[in-house]
Amino acid sequence: MKRQYVSVDLHLHRSLVVRDDHLGNEVGVERIDNSPMALAQALADAGPNPEVAIEATYGWYWAVDVLQELGATVHLVNPSGLHWEERRVKNDYRDCRELVDRLRLHKLPEAWIAPPELRELRELVGYRAKLVNIRTGLKAQVKAVLAKHCLKPPVNDLWVGKRGPAFLDELALPTRM
Repeated sequence: MKRQYVSVDLHLHRSLVVRDDHLGNEVGVERIDNSPMALAQALADAGPNPEVAIEATYGWYWAVDVLQELGATVHLVNPSGLHWEERRVKNDYRDCRELVDRLRLHKLPEAWIAPPELRELRELVGYRAKLVNIRTGLKAQVKAVLAKHCLKPPVNDLWVGKRGPAFLDELALPTRM
């Protein structure tokens, strides 16, 4: 049996799996409930060491781990690099067809599959970056309120030292403009 090419359109509860042979002929389409067992069963007919394309979407870790344990060569696809063609009707089957065709043609924008021991660290860095952005936005909003009322803080940085926070604690803003 020649190597098969597989694409998985991963969703929260159910996913679609499309399989092609080495010539690009479709040999299987299966909608599965998301579970390691269901994914393993859908991949069983692909034979040994299939090439699998799966988008780096919400919850991809478990699916990639299962695929790798089954001996698949996994290609994690960067969704922002796909540049889906404009079409009126977008559906899971068309997405899978596109992925499996690009996989066979080696035209996938691939993302790095972080080893399991690094995934949580990468997430923590991402969460910290998001929190820093939120904090920066909140500080800017406080400064905007002060500027709107023509209030000048006694220090350059309101959040460092004792004078800035004390100024904010004692501040009484007018109720009307």
